[in-house]
Amino acid sequence: MSIPDLTRVTTLLLDADGTLFPSEEPAFDASAVVTRDFARSFGLTGDLSPETLRRTTTGKNFRSTARMLAERQGVHLGPDRLEEWVEREKTEVTAHLGQVLTPRPDVLAALSALRARYRLAVVSSSALTRLAACFGASGLDRLLPAECRFSAEDSLPEPTSKPDPAIYRFALTRLGLTPHQALAVEDSATGAASAVAAGVTTAGLVQFVPPAEQDERAGQLRDAGAAWVRRSWDEVTADLAGDTSRVAT
Repeated sequence: MSIPDLTRVTTLLLDADGTLFPSEEPAFDASAVVTRDFARSFGLTGDLSPETLRRTTTGKNFRSTARMLAERQGVHLGPDRLEEWVEREKTEVTAHLGQVLTPRPDVLAALSALRARYRLAVVSSSALTRLAACFGASGLDRLLPAECRFSAEDSLPEPTSKPDPAIYRFALTRLGLTPHQALAVEDSATGAASAVAAGVTTAGLVQFVPPAEQDERAGQLRDAGAAWVRRSWDEVTADLAGDTSRVAT
């Protein structure tokens, strides 16, 4: 399958976690501690290891995961109690990511090259405070400043999470774009489904997915509607530089 016509695209809408930096594994290491404490406090059971959470909830935020865990076991989760846990998870994961993430020269080079041709914005399920810590640690503040970041947790009137397309629709409206003027880059099926539901052509990227899982994730991305999938930012940059002779995978 060939890369679709991108001549109308003026703006790249970039997912953050797992797309711009390898944050999924360390984030779930920290989040799993909070998630297990949350489950114990409500009598919830199940495998809540970092690896299981990563494989089953990637692309969703903690708010969405907590609600899902409670609803599956018939537990009522009051809004005030939920917010207490959301804030704790946000604080602990943000602190951890700020300590462990480092700049990636390949990502910095790719975004620097792409910024010469496209407007760049971030569309994420993560909280803005978490994004700020990750972007600071990853050296991305200059390329993707705070005013171009959109969070399903903080930017919307009612917090939500991908695959709900609300955050993509919100970003399009704020940026004054039609869906055809944007291209999304996502690493998860959840994120791809969100962008596709908003009418945005989507490229999948599996650079920061564990190597043994990349083929499976690529299939999930295509099933969710990604127009093509790449294994590195170098490949994405080549695609968007106009090398349309490449064959999508």
